[in-house]
Amino acid sequence: MSFSHTIGGTVHRFDDLRMLLAKASAPCSGNELAGIAARSAEERVAARMALADLPLKSFRSEAVVDYDTDEVTRLILDEQDLTAFETVSHLTVGELRDWLLSDGPTTEILAALAPGLTPEMAAAVSKLMRVQDLIAVASKIHVVTKFRTTVGLPSRLSTRLQPNHPTDDPTGIAASIIDGLLLESGDAVIGINPVSESVESVERLLHLIERVRTTWGVPTQSCVLAHVTAQMEAMRRGAPVDLVFQSIAGTEDANRSFGIDIALLQDAWQQARELKRGEIGDNIMYFETGQGSALSANAHHGVDQQTCEARAYGVARHFRPMLVNTVVGFIGPEYLYDGKQIIRAGLEDHFCGKLLGLPMGCDVCYTNHAEADQDDMDVLLTLLGTAGVNYIMGVPGADDIMLNYQSTSFHDALALRSLLGLKPSPEFEAWLAQGGLERHRSSLGAFLA
Repeated sequence: MSFSHTIGGTVHRFDDLRMLLAKASAPCSGNELAGIAARSAEERVAARMALADLPLKSFRSEAVVDYDTDEVTRLILDEQDLTAFETVSHLTVGELRDWLLSDGPTTEILAALAPGLTPEMAAAVSKLMRVQDLIAVASKIHVVTKFRTTVGLPSRLSTRLQPNHPTDDPTGIAASIIDGLLLESGDAVIGINPVSESVESVERLLHLIERVRTTWGVPTQSCVLAHVTAQMEAMRRGAPVDLVFQSIAGTEDANRSFGIDIALLQDAWQQARELKRGEIGDNIMYFETGQGSALSANAHHGVDQQTCEARAYGVARHFRPMLVNTVVGFIGPEYLYDGKQIIRAGLEDHFCGKLLGLPMGCDVCYTNHAEADQDDMDVLLTLLGTAGVNYIMGVPGADDIMLNYQSTSFHDALALRSLLGLKPSPEFEAWLAQGGLERHRSSLGAFLA
């Protein structure tokens, strides 16, 4: 299927849906690197006009990655709820945008619609939206998940306490955890990126978090963000695994570059469910994504990076995850060059994830060689707060000394909560009201010793 739109006598032609989506995308260095970006602002506008007129039903008949060769495409199309899709199946992409921005779609209506939309539909409508549109629609969507805490409720903002250490030193990690808990961080998860992904290291760190959690009765969940196979082996050896983590992408080939496929994730999901460690719910998976991951693996199949990112959400929602977040600026300036591109991408990712029914968080971050700074991150953080982001990162000093990138600090979360009148999860809030770690100050030094 080809598409065209005429501007000022010039006919702009787009050979297929994949090209149309790429040319309609907001400017970003990743699509330029891939050679699929619009060549001019006029071509971008023409693509968006053609995309606005495209019936949503077209996404059922033309896949951007071949159905027969890509398991992500098969999962997306086979699991689409066609009954839910009927609500909007008569609309074009442009009409879907207008409907989403109207007063009609309530939180309940959007929740019911989510399984009826494909990631490509979500990506398409986001390409027609301004920043305020992305915020306005996302703010109406509340995706609530539970394990030991409840994350995603209205007027709540949770945090992942990220106590990484360049040598996996238990004392250094424990000190960062205590620092974060004293600053009201960690209700989404205490999640460590390990230097070593050996099963022994994963077990050691899991037992460390478990000791913190049980010693002081902290209502939270733990995660060591090693490869899923290391976590599965740790479970087999009796380690206290709460959430199971894996980075995922939007094509089968990109996931293969991570050493995973959907069947492996299914096995891990089932294995973790059998542990029954959740106290108030059983959302047990934690996925991270990021625009550019498929391109960096040369596994994007000519699809623009934002549509590839949305397709990763199609994988994630199959597993009813506790947490999903884009690490929006982490992959580097080759894919999102500067602060403006990172801000736009973060809001696109959050919008698409929420529209598809996912509990979206965001690692508001950048690498030190990107044309971005902490002011840019403050802007994105504040915009995401107004958009109703489920959670953000809490990193000591906003500077991850193991992964060598810049994120958000414990104080940033406190500032955003204060500014917007937000609170942590109800269970964590109750624990803080009872004294939290403050009532255990006398034992903190002994714990670190």
